[in-house]
Amino acid sequence: MKPGVLLCAAIGSLVLMAAGRAGAGEISVASLPPVVVETTPRSGDRVVDPGLKEIRVRFSKDMLTERMWSFVQIDPASYPKTTGQPHYLKDRRSIVLPVELAPGKAYAIWINKGQFNAFRDTGQRPAVPYLLVFETRKN
Repeated sequence: MKPGVLLCAAIGSLVLMAAGRAGAGEISVASLPPVVVETTPRSGDRVVDPGLKEIRVRFSKDMLTERMWSFVQIDPASYPKTTGQPHYLKDRRSIVLPVELAPGKAYAIWINKGQFNAFRDTGQRPAVPYLLVFETRKN
């Protein structure tokens, strides 16, 4: 099985387990964990402007916003240099990570992963893990 298929199956299992806890007939956006619905840059993008100064992540639900985040490194070499503290926007669904990117480099960041699951909705449900992977273009 391809790695991407395994990741999708693992994420699907997490969502099904959460749905099972909600009980039959109670599946709704409110009862299931939040998911990443948009990122800037987009995951898989290979021509990101190295001048980009922030990474944005938007969730499907309102999130707990008091220092509640888990940007998780795969390894230090693929994690961007941060230039400030993450902060949520007024919409309570979007978080901004200030960064400095280098040209011609690949980046990979988990949004929640394993024990690092501080991205949570207002009902304390951890967000489904999401892998943000992108590359900056060479100047």
